[in-house]
Amino acid sequence: MLLTPRLIVMLAMPPLLWAGNAVVGRMTVPHVPPLLLNAIRWGVVLLVLLVLGQRAIATAERRREILARWRPLGLMGLLGVGAYNALQYLALTTSTPINVTLIAASMPLWMLLVGAVFYAERPRVPQMSGAALSLVGVATVLSRGHPSALADVQFVRGDLYMLAAAASWAGYSWMLARPPASMRGEARPRVIGADGQRRVWTWDEALLVQALFGVVWAGGAAGLESVFSVRQPEWSPAVAAAVLYIVVGPSLIAYALWGRAVAAVGPTTAGIFANLTPLFAALLSTALIGEAPHGYHAVAFALIVAGILVSSRR
Repeated sequence: MLLTPRLIVMLAMPPLLWAGNAVVGRMTVPHVPPLLLNAIRWGVVLLVLLVLGQRAIATAERRREILARWRPLGLMGLLGVGAYNALQYLALTTSTPINVTLIAASMPLWMLLVGAVFYAERPRVPQMSGAALSLVGVATVLSRGHPSALADVQFVRGDLYMLAAAASWAGYSWMLARPPASMRGEARPRVIGADGQRRVWTWDEALLVQALFGVVWAGGAAGLESVFSVRQPEWSPAVAAAVLYIVVGPSLIAYALWGRAVAAVGPTTAGIFANLTPLFAALLSTALIGEAPHGYHAVAFALIVAGILVSSRR
């Protein structure tokens, strides 16, 4: 499909908003504990989705369908809402937005690993070659540009959190691509649309159901955080504005635009645009918090993008 200016904007806006999430998150976690920030984010998102996607839970029959599938939906809520975003905010307490987004850009590597271990998916040679390039890019970030010192590198705790977040998102993505039998084909939950016809969930209805389960995980993690941490949130107009951005931009606008853009151009082309996130994070970090990128960041970015391009070749 021809990339029109409208499609280019739809594909570029989500990476920009996700990069903003990393930078704004970095600015916010000193004032709001990271797990509490994640719980607030998804709690407010859930309130919005209760309006946008209410058809998914509007009747007793719809709610019974959801409860009958609580295991896969609960796991998806944990991996995609409860774990990934919480680990990202934890990572930002000690790592930089540039590092966090570069490590997240290594997702194809984790997709291959999860597919091989849990779904018996044998990777092709181009995929393995691309994963190797991405792995070198991640190693460049973790070693801070000194590969010879990789064996002795002292890992920043945030980098490790982000590696766990990437693995969590890979598991979530595989569950979307290979859902259990109760979420496939004719067995998928359906709603009655405005035209009176039965149809499958739209993006907001699907995200609402995942958020219902994810908020339970996020809220539980925030509760444990409050028990073991003495930190209290420091509210101010700036912090409230940051939370509002995190709720509206990366969580709602980006998700809606991304879903429509991927449906229009396919995941391969969209994936190339997704890797603009580290570039946007570097620009925003320099502009907003004075954390300028280093030369090794450019090398890592080039390696990760090259890995994705290689792995997408037939």
